[in-house]
Amino acid sequence: MRAFLVLDVALKLSNLPAEGRKLHRSKYTVPLILLVCILPFVGSYALYLFWRPEKLANYGELIQQAPLAGVTVRERGGSEFRFADLRGKWVFLMADSGACDAHCRQKLYYMRQIRLTQGKDQGRIERVWLITDHITPAAAIDDEYRGTLHVAPATAEFVSRLPAPRSVTDHIYVVDPLGNLMMRYPRDLDPNRMKGDVTRLIGLSKGWVEAK
Repeated sequence: MRAFLVLDVALKLSNLPAEGRKLHRSKYTVPLILLVCILPFVGSYALYLFWRPEKLANYGELIQQAPLAGVTVRERGGSEFRFADLRGKWVFLMADSGACDAHCRQKLYYMRQIRLTQGKDQGRIERVWLITDHITPAAAIDDEYRGTLHVAPATAEFVSRLPAPRSVTDHIYVVDPLGNLMMRYPRDLDPNRMKGDVTRLIGLSKGWVEAK
C-alpha cells in the first residue's frame, strides 16, 4: 500500500506544470540549507554539555592563573622590563641563577628547540629567563641561546609569583597572550609532550579575538 501511495504522489507531481514543481521543490530548499548550517553548532554544543573526556589532553600542569601583565622590573643599568610589552605572545618563562648549571642550560635548550618546532608560528612565542642573582651569564650562553630575554636581576617579588612545590628553578612556565601565568612543566620534562601542548595552544589561540 505504501509503495502505491508513493507512486501516486510521484505521478501527481510529474503531472504538475513546471512552475508548480519548481515551487514545490523550493519549499524544502531553504529549510534544508538552514538544517545543514545549524547541525554543526548543535552537535558541538551537545558535545560540550554531555561529553566529558576521562583524561585531560595537556601534559603540562595547569596552575591557577596569575596576571603578570602589570609587572615591571628595574634591571641592571636602570632599564626596565615590562611584561606588558609581551602582550599578544605566548611566553616560555624560567628562573635560575646567572651561573646557569646543566639543568639551567637544558631548560634554555628546550625553550629554544620547542619554539623552533612551531615553524611559521615560532614568532608568536617569546622566551624569558628570570636571573635570580647578580651573576652575569657567560657570553657563550648568550650566543647559544640568542633571542632569550634576560631579566636581570629579577626581583624576589616577581619570582615569588611563580608557584612551585619545591623550587621555581625546577620548572618551565607558560604565560598566555593576555599575560596570565597558566601552566608549568616538571623538572625532568618530556620535550615531545611539551611540544604537543604548545602546538595545540598555538592552534587554538589563532582564532582568539581580544576585546579592547
